Amino acid sequence: MNKSIKIIINWVIGPLLAVWLFYSLYNQIKNQQGIEASIALIKQAPFGPQAFKFWLIILMALGNWGIESRKWQILVNRIQPMQFFMAVKSVLCGVALSLNTPNRIGEYGGRVLFIQEGKRLQAVSLSIAGSIAQLIITILMGSIGLLFALNNLLEGEQLMGLSKFWIETFIYLSFFVTALVVLFYFKLSWLIRIIDKLPYANKFEKYINVLENFDAKVLLRMLLLSFLRYIIFVLQYVLMLQLLNVQIDWWHAFWIITVLFWVLAVVPSIAIAELGIRGKFAVALLNLYSNNVVGIIGTTFGIWFINLFIPAILGSILILGKKIFKDK
Repeated sequence: MNKSIKIIINWVIGPLLAVWLFYSLYNQIKNQQGIEASIALIKQAPFGPQAFKFWLIILMALGNWGIESRKWQILVNRIQPMQFFMAVKSVLCGVALSLNTPNRIGEYGGRVLFIQEGKRLQAVSLSIAGSIAQLIITILMGSIGLLFALNNLLEGEQLMGLSKFWIETFIYLSFFVTALVVLFYFKLSWLIRIIDKLPYANKFEKYINVLENFDAKVLLRMLLLSFLRYIIFVLQYVLMLQLLNVQIDWWHAFWIITVLFWVLAVVPSIAIAELGIRGKFAVALLNLYSNNVVGIIGTTFGIWFINLFIPAILGSILILGKKIFKDK
């Protein structure tokens, strides 16, 4: 993509999209009945009668990034030894850079800061393998969530403006894509052969060959850790919805949130507009069960703040004290 086009997208279209999304959410909030009570619930969440749920969400965030760090440690150990604490620092730096780039692509650049020079591009390839594992779980669970949502739609009712026909179409496509991604995940050597046939691929051969001959046990372990991390994500949302008095039973909330994650995975996003996009889709999905728009948006913002913003601040501090290249 042309550099000037990237600048326009990131610094013009991105901010305009963010403004429009937040304005749209503001209009939905201001028209809600009982808005004062909803805002009061948000303010008292850390210290109110259900404060234990808030602090449990915080603990789950630690578990979330602990699991991701363990995944990264296992992957990186293929090219260099890495202690768990160093893996945590690496992951936090990745989060810091991811919030300022489209589709969080900057995460790869942040993680490799703690990798030896000369092995950093190999580490990017390994990071992509870990991301594929998380994507498989997200698409698979989201597909099941779409099935759940479809079975609970009333006659003539729509989901995010889509009729039952289009939802069924997306379900079939989603399961097909999941099967395809799983196939390539367990046969990464096939992917390498395809890349090798591309022009100038020989320049990157030594960096992507690290993905070849991956042990199936390691790949399964990545999927298991990705699944555990995913369950933590969903349960955090369920607890926050309960905390902010969004009236929806946990079972419905669980599967609708899997659809939300599915949407966020398949819809391209610009970092500055991501929070607005999350809020917009969360309202569209959960509004079918609850009219507490403030609680829904509060949940989205709260989870984003706990899971991404705070780790990004910590990662930014770590980056400040890190030399990107060693002195020769």
